[in-house]
Amino acid sequence: MERKLLEKFQKLFGEGGDIRFYFSPGRVNLIGEHTDYNGGHVFPCALTIGTYGVARKREDRKIRLYSENFSKMGVVETSLDDLVYREEANWTNYPKGIVWTFGQKGYQVDTGFDMLMYGNIPNGSGLSSSASVELLMGIILKDMFGFEQLSMVDLALMGQYGENQFNGMNCGIMDQFAIAMGKKNHAIFLDTATLEYEYAPIQMEGAKIVI
Repeated sequence: MERKLLEKFQKLFGEGGDIRFYFSPGRVNLIGEHTDYNGGHVFPCALTIGTYGVARKREDRKIRLYSENFSKMGVVETSLDDLVYREEANWTNYPKGIVWTFGQKGYQVDTGFDMLMYGNIPNGSGLSSSASVELLMGIILKDMFGFEQLSMVDLALMGQYGENQFNGMNCGIMDQFAIAMGKKNHAIFLDTATLEYEYAPIQMEGAKIVI
């Protein structure tokens, strides 16, 4: 997977530089539908499928984005000085919204970057492909620009903020929180009003959950 994505990245954006690889999972909610945006309790878990990213910093203020899932759009170019929502920008509004959110929260991204994404979450499946992209972008910015003071909960909240304020989607915190805080073989019992949470082991012992 990494080699294939690296080859595609280099074909689109050129070789050289500090090219880095990232991954952000999807999520499924086991119990608690429609309660997260009402301040209730939910019981989600992260998945092994998700969104892969390859990224490299630039020396100018350009942002170039490409998704294997939306290959017909080609490379979409914008800049740090043009972070506005556009309906025709489609999927790129999600990473753009996170870059915008970082600035709103006082974490200035001072140069542009090139980024390739590939997700194996089926679009529209209810497994949070958009939140996975948001958290991936947050993880990339934290790593590439040295915002080490940001916790994974911070990134979850910034993902929600970007979806609410930039993309105009009135989502709760569950999707971003489950993706940011997911733990292998565990679900998360989360109070969305307080963000208090605890991990609950899931031992299937031969049983399966059908989604």
